[in-house]
Amino acid sequence: MATTDRLLALLSLLQARRDWPGAFLSERLAVSARTVRRDIERLRELGYSIAAVKGPDGGYRLDAGAQLPPLLFDDEQAVALAVALRMAASSGADVEEGAARALGTLRQVLPSRLRHRVESIDVAVAPVASARVDPATLLAVGDAVRARVVLRFDYGSSDHGGRPTSPRRVEPHAVVARDARWYLVAWDLDREGWRIYRLDRMTPRVPTGPRFALRRIPGDDAAAYVSARFKGSDEADAWPCIGRVVLRAPASAVAPFVRDGVVEDLGEDRCRISDGAWSWIALAAAFGRFDAAIETAEPAALAEAFDRLGRRFADVRSR
Repeated sequence: MATTDRLLALLSLLQARRDWPGAFLSERLAVSARTVRRDIERLRELGYSIAAVKGPDGGYRLDAGAQLPPLLFDDEQAVALAVALRMAASSGADVEEGAARALGTLRQVLPSRLRHRVESIDVAVAPVASARVDPATLLAVGDAVRARVVLRFDYGSSDHGGRPTSPRRVEPHAVVARDARWYLVAWDLDREGWRIYRLDRMTPRVPTGPRFALRRIPGDDAAAYVSARFKGSDEADAWPCIGRVVLRAPASAVAPFVRDGVVEDLGEDRCRISDGAWSWIALAAAFGRFDAAIETAEPAALAEAFDRLGRRFADVRSR
Protein backbone atom coordinates (compact mmCIF):
# COMPACT_ATOMS: atom_id res chain seq x y z
CA MET A 1 0.00 0.00 0.00
CA ALA A 2 1.35 3.42 -0.95
CA THR A 3 2.04 5.90 1.86
CA THR A 4 -0.86 8.19 0.93
CA ASP A 5 -3.31 5.30 0.67
CA ARG A 6 -2.07 3.92 3.96
CA LEU A 7 -2.51 7.29 5.72
CA LEU A 8 -6.08 7.55 4.46
CA ALA A 9 -6.81 4.00 5.59
CA LEU A 10 -5.29 4.73 9.00
CA LEU A 11 -7.33 7.93 9.33
CA SER A 12 -10.51 6.08 8.39
CA LEU A 13 -9.85 3.51 11.12
CA LEU A 14 -9.14 6.19 13.74
CA GLN A 15 -12.41 7.95 12.90
CA ALA A 16 -14.42 4.73 13.13
CA ARG A 17 -14.00 4.14 16.88
CA ARG A 18 -12.46 5.79 19.93
CA ASP A 19 -9.44 3.58 20.74
CA TRP A 20 -7.36 1.29 18.53
CA PRO A 21 -4.66 -1.07 19.87
CA GLY A 22 -1.39 -0.52 18.02
CA ALA A 23 -1.03 -4.23 17.22
CA PHE A 24 -4.48 -4.28 15.60
CA LEU A 25 -3.65 -1.27 13.41
CA SER A 26 -0.42 -2.99 12.29
CA GLU A 27 -2.38 -6.11 11.37
CA ARG A 28 -5.15 -4.23 9.52
CA LEU A 29 -2.66 -2.17 7.50
CA ALA A 30 -0.21 -5.07 7.05
CA VAL A 31 2.75 -2.98 8.25
CA SER A 32 5.08 -2.97 11.23
CA ALA A 33 4.40 -1.15 14.51
CA ARG A 34 7.23 1.24 13.61
CA THR A 35 5.50 2.18 10.33
CA VAL A 36 2.26 2.81 12.22
CA ARG A 37 4.14 5.15 14.59
CA ARG A 38 5.63 7.06 11.65
CA ASP A 39 2.22 7.37 10.00
CA ILE A 40 0.72 8.64 13.25
CA GLU A 41 3.39 11.35 13.34
CA ARG A 42 2.57 12.32 9.73
CA LEU A 43 -1.10 12.72 10.63
CA ARG A 44 -0.17 14.83 13.64
CA GLU A 45 1.84 17.10 11.37
CA LEU A 46 -1.26 17.51 9.20
CA GLY A 47 -3.24 18.82 12.20
CA TYR A 48 -4.84 15.68 13.63
CA SER A 49 -4.73 15.41 17.42
CA ILE A 50 -3.85 11.76 18.05
CA ALA A 51 -3.13 10.66 21.61
CA ALA A 52 -1.14 7.61 22.61
CA VAL A 53 -3.08 5.20 24.84
CA LYS A 54 -0.96 3.50 27.49
CA GLY A 55 -1.47 0.04 28.92
CA PRO A 56 -1.01 -3.62 27.93
CA ASP A 57 -3.08 -3.01 24.77
CA GLY A 58 -1.63 0.45 24.18
CA GLY A 59 -2.61 2.15 20.98
CA TYR A 60 -3.96 5.42 19.62
CA ARG A 61 -6.98 7.70 19.92
CA LEU A 62 -8.17 10.48 17.62
CA ASP A 63 -9.02 13.46 19.85
CA ALA A 64 -10.45 16.89 19.17
CA GLY A 65 -7.79 19.41 18.19
CA ALA A 66 -7.41 23.19 18.25
CA GLN A 67 -8.48 23.47 14.61
CA LEU A 68 -10.65 21.47 12.23
CA PRO A 69 -8.44 19.13 10.16
CA PRO A 70 -9.53 17.44 6.91
CA LEU A 71 -12.14 14.76 7.51
CA LEU A 72 -12.67 11.43 5.81
CA PHE A 73 -16.17 10.06 5.15
CA ASP A 74 -17.35 6.76 3.73
CA ASP A 75 -19.98 6.70 0.98
CA GLU A 76 -23.01 6.53 3.27
CA GLN A 77 -21.69 9.29 5.52
CA ALA A 78 -21.04 11.59 2.56
CA VAL A 79 -24.56 11.13 1.17
CA ALA A 80 -26.13 11.57 4.61
CA LEU A 81 -24.13 14.75 5.18
CA ALA A 82 -25.16 16.17 1.80
CA VAL A 83 -28.85 15.48 2.52
CA ALA A 84 -28.60 17.03 6.00
CA LEU A 85 -26.93 20.17 4.62
CA ARG A 86 -29.67 20.51 2.03
CA MET A 87 -32.34 20.30 4.74
CA ALA A 88 -30.71 23.06 6.82
CA ALA A 89 -33.11 25.67 5.40
CA SER A 90 -36.02 23.89 7.12
CA SER A 91 -34.28 23.48 10.47
CA GLY A 92 -35.32 26.83 11.97
CA ALA A 93 -31.68 27.74 12.70
CA ASP A 94 -30.12 30.63 10.77
CA VAL A 95 -27.41 28.48 9.16
CA GLU A 96 -28.43 28.35 5.49
CA GLU A 97 -25.43 30.31 4.19
CA GLY A 98 -22.92 28.18 6.08
CA ALA A 99 -24.72 25.00 5.03
CA ALA A 100 -24.69 26.08 1.37
CA ARG A 101 -20.94 26.74 1.48
CA ALA A 102 -20.31 23.42 3.23
CA LEU A 103 -22.40 21.59 0.62
CA GLY A 104 -20.43 23.27 -2.17
CA THR A 105 -17.16 22.18 -0.57
CA LEU A 106 -18.44 18.63 -0.19
CA ARG A 107 -19.70 18.44 -3.77
CA GLN A 108 -16.33 19.61 -5.08
CA VAL A 109 -14.50 16.61 -3.61
CA LEU A 110 -17.15 13.92 -4.08
CA PRO A 111 -16.26 11.18 -6.54
CA SER A 112 -18.53 11.08 -9.58
CA ARG A 113 -20.44 7.99 -8.41
CA LEU A 114 -21.46 9.79 -5.19
CA ARG A 115 -22.03 13.14 -6.85
CA HIS A 116 -24.64 11.51 -9.11
CA ARG A 117 -26.37 9.98 -6.08
CA VAL A 118 -26.45 13.30 -4.26
CA GLU A 119 -27.70 15.23 -7.29
CA SER A 120 -30.46 12.67 -7.85
CA ILE A 121 -32.05 13.87 -4.60
CA ASP A 122 -31.49 17.56 -5.34
CA VAL A 123 -34.89 18.73 -4.09
CA ALA A 124 -35.79 22.33 -3.38
CA VAL A 125 -36.37 22.99 0.33
CA ALA A 126 -38.60 25.94 1.19
CA PRO A 127 -37.21 27.99 4.09
CA VAL A 128 -39.43 27.99 7.18
CA ALA A 129 -41.49 31.11 7.74
CA SER A 130 -40.96 31.13 11.50
CA ALA A 131 -38.42 33.30 13.29
CA ARG A 132 -34.89 31.97 12.96
CA VAL A 133 -32.61 31.08 15.84
CA ASP A 134 -29.28 32.88 15.92
CA PRO A 135 -26.52 30.22 15.87
CA ALA A 136 -24.77 32.10 18.67
CA THR A 137 -27.88 31.71 20.86
CA LEU A 138 -28.12 28.03 19.99
CA LEU A 139 -24.49 27.48 20.94
CA ALA A 140 -24.74 29.51 24.17
CA VAL A 141 -27.82 27.63 25.34
CA GLY A 142 -26.33 24.27 24.33
CA ASP A 143 -23.15 25.06 26.26
CA ALA A 144 -25.17 25.90 29.38
CA VAL A 145 -27.12 22.64 29.09
CA ARG A 146 -23.95 20.60 28.73
CA ALA A 147 -22.09 22.41 31.54
CA ARG A 148 -25.16 22.35 33.85
CA VAL A 149 -24.86 26.02 34.77
CA VAL A 150 -27.66 28.47 35.50
CA LEU A 151 -28.59 30.42 32.37
CA ARG A 152 -29.65 34.07 32.49
CA PHE A 153 -31.41 35.62 29.50
CA ASP A 154 -33.87 38.26 28.37
CA TYR A 155 -37.07 36.78 27.03
CA GLY A 156 -39.54 38.44 24.68
CA SER A 157 -40.22 39.24 21.07
CA SER A 158 -40.87 42.43 19.13
CA ASP A 159 -43.11 40.55 16.70
CA HIS A 160 -45.74 40.07 19.41
CA GLY A 161 -47.06 43.57 19.74
CA GLY A 162 -43.77 45.03 20.87
CA ARG A 163 -43.97 43.19 24.18
CA PRO A 164 -40.97 44.15 26.36
CA THR A 165 -38.44 41.52 27.28
CA SER A 166 -38.20 40.16 30.80
CA PRO A 167 -35.14 38.71 32.57
CA ARG A 168 -35.16 35.01 33.43
CA ARG A 169 -32.97 32.70 35.52
CA VAL A 170 -33.29 29.01 34.74
CA GLU A 171 -31.61 25.65 35.11
CA PRO A 172 -31.38 24.52 31.45
CA HIS A 173 -31.94 20.79 31.00
CA ALA A 174 -32.48 20.12 27.28
CA VAL A 175 -32.85 21.73 23.85
CA VAL A 176 -35.62 20.27 21.70
CA ALA A 177 -36.28 20.88 17.98
CA ARG A 178 -39.93 20.60 16.94
CA ASP A 179 -41.67 21.74 13.75
CA ALA A 180 -38.78 24.02 12.70
CA ARG A 181 -38.67 25.73 16.09
CA TRP A 182 -36.13 25.30 18.90
CA TYR A 183 -37.18 25.08 22.54
CA LEU A 184 -35.39 25.02 25.87
CA VAL A 185 -36.79 22.81 28.63
CA ALA A 186 -35.72 24.42 31.90
CA TRP A 187 -36.54 24.79 35.59
CA ASP A 188 -37.40 28.45 36.22
CA LEU A 189 -35.76 29.46 39.50
CA ASP A 190 -38.01 32.49 40.10
CA ARG A 191 -41.29 30.76 39.20
CA GLU A 192 -40.21 27.44 40.75
CA GLY A 193 -41.54 25.27 37.96
CA TRP A 194 -40.82 23.71 34.59
CA ARG A 195 -41.04 26.05 31.63
CA ILE A 196 -40.53 25.82 27.86
CA TYR A 197 -38.83 28.75 26.09
CA ARG A 198 -38.45 29.47 22.40
CA LEU A 199 -34.81 30.07 21.52
CA ASP A 200 -35.66 32.68 18.87
CA ARG A 201 -37.08 34.87 21.68
CA MET A 202 -34.06 34.49 23.95
CA THR A 203 -31.07 36.81 24.37
CA PRO A 204 -28.54 35.05 26.65
CA ARG A 205 -26.66 37.11 29.21
CA VAL A 206 -23.09 36.62 30.37
CA PRO A 207 -21.66 35.45 32.61
CA THR A 208 -23.66 32.33 33.39
CA GLY A 209 -24.56 31.33 36.93
CA PRO A 210 -23.41 28.52 39.23
CA ARG A 211 -23.63 24.82 38.50
CA PHE A 212 -26.77 22.90 39.44
CA ALA A 213 -27.88 19.30 39.98
CA LEU A 214 -30.11 17.79 37.30
CA ARG A 215 -33.79 17.46 38.14
CA ARG A 216 -36.18 14.84 36.81
CA ILE A 217 -37.96 16.11 33.71
CA PRO A 218 -41.66 15.13 33.85
CA GLY A 219 -41.99 11.90 31.92
CA ASP A 220 -38.18 11.49 31.89
CA ASP A 221 -38.02 12.61 28.26
CA ALA A 222 -37.55 16.23 27.15
CA ALA A 223 -38.98 15.77 23.64
CA ALA A 224 -42.02 13.91 24.97
CA TYR A 225 -42.52 16.63 27.61
CA VAL A 226 -42.56 19.37 24.97
CA SER A 227 -44.99 17.34 22.86
CA ALA A 228 -47.22 16.76 25.91
CA ARG A 229 -47.31 20.46 26.78
CA PHE A 230 -48.42 21.29 23.24
CA LYS A 231 -51.25 18.84 23.79
CA GLY A 232 -52.27 20.49 27.05
CA SER A 233 -50.76 17.88 29.35
CA ASP A 234 -48.02 18.18 31.98
CA GLU A 235 -47.06 14.51 32.10
CA ALA A 236 -48.33 12.01 29.50
CA ASP A 237 -47.69 12.71 25.81
CA ALA A 238 -51.37 12.27 24.95
CA TRP A 239 -54.35 14.48 24.13
CA PRO A 240 -56.65 15.07 27.11
CA CYS A 241 -59.71 14.68 24.86
CA ILE A 242 -59.87 11.67 22.51
CA GLY A 243 -62.93 10.81 20.41
CA ARG A 244 -64.19 8.94 17.35
CA VAL A 245 -66.53 9.80 14.53
CA VAL A 246 -67.89 7.96 11.51
CA LEU A 247 -67.78 10.10 8.37
CA ARG A 248 -69.61 9.67 5.08
CA ALA A 249 -66.38 9.98 3.13
CA PRO A 250 -63.89 7.48 1.71
CA ALA A 251 -60.86 6.74 3.88
CA SER A 252 -58.54 7.53 0.95
CA ALA A 253 -59.86 11.11 0.80
CA VAL A 254 -59.59 11.67 4.55
CA ALA A 255 -56.31 9.93 5.48
CA PRO A 256 -53.88 12.52 3.96
CA PHE A 257 -55.29 15.20 6.27
CA VAL A 258 -55.30 13.25 9.54
CA ARG A 259 -51.97 13.96 11.18
CA ASP A 260 -51.90 12.11 14.51
CA GLY A 261 -55.19 10.25 14.27
CA VAL A 262 -56.17 6.83 12.94
CA VAL A 263 -58.42 6.25 9.93
CA GLU A 264 -60.36 3.00 9.46
CA ASP A 265 -61.93 2.11 6.11
CA LEU A 266 -65.57 1.03 6.63
CA GLY A 267 -66.33 0.60 2.93
CA GLU A 268 -69.14 2.21 0.91
CA ASP A 269 -67.52 5.64 1.17
CA ARG A 270 -67.50 5.58 4.96
CA CYS A 271 -64.65 5.71 7.46
CA ARG A 272 -64.01 6.00 11.18
CA ILE A 273 -61.53 8.55 12.55
CA SER A 274 -60.00 8.41 16.02
CA ASP A 275 -58.19 11.57 17.06
CA GLY A 276 -57.49 13.90 19.97
CA ALA A 277 -57.32 17.58 20.91
CA TRP A 278 -56.84 19.81 23.94
CA SER A 279 -60.63 20.37 24.31
CA TRP A 280 -63.85 18.76 23.09
CA ILE A 281 -64.78 21.91 21.17
CA ALA A 282 -61.40 21.86 19.40
CA LEU A 283 -61.84 18.18 18.56
CA ALA A 284 -65.34 18.73 17.16
CA ALA A 285 -64.08 21.61 15.02
CA ALA A 286 -61.21 19.41 13.76
CA PHE A 287 -63.64 16.69 12.67
CA GLY A 288 -65.88 19.29 11.03
CA ARG A 289 -63.13 20.44 8.68
CA PHE A 290 -63.60 17.40 6.44
CA ASP A 291 -66.86 18.84 5.04
CA ALA A 292 -68.64 15.48 5.25
CA ALA A 293 -71.73 14.21 7.03
CA ILE A 294 -71.02 12.80 10.51
CA GLU A 295 -73.03 9.68 11.33
CA THR A 296 -71.91 9.01 14.91
CA ALA A 297 -69.72 10.69 17.51
CA GLU A 298 -68.23 9.18 20.68
CA PRO A 299 -68.03 9.78 23.59
CA ALA A 300 -71.03 11.79 24.73
CA ALA A 301 -68.81 14.80 25.52
CA LEU A 302 -67.85 15.01 21.84
CA ALA A 303 -71.48 14.83 20.72
CA GLU A 304 -72.33 17.66 23.16
CA ALA A 305 -69.47 19.72 21.71
CA PHE A 306 -70.97 19.31 18.22
CA ASP A 307 -74.30 20.60 19.61
CA ARG A 308 -72.63 23.68 21.11
CA LEU A 309 -70.76 24.41 17.89
CA GLY A 310 -73.95 23.97 15.88
CA ARG A 311 -75.79 26.53 18.00
CA ARG A 312 -72.90 28.99 17.69
CA PHE A 313 -72.76 28.63 13.91
CA ALA A 314 -76.54 28.99 13.64
CA ASP A 315 -76.38 32.24 15.65
CA VAL A 316 -73.83 33.63 13.20
CA ARG A 317 -76.06 32.79 10.23
CA SER A 318 -79.13 34.46 11.75
CA ARG A 319 -77.41 37.81 12.37
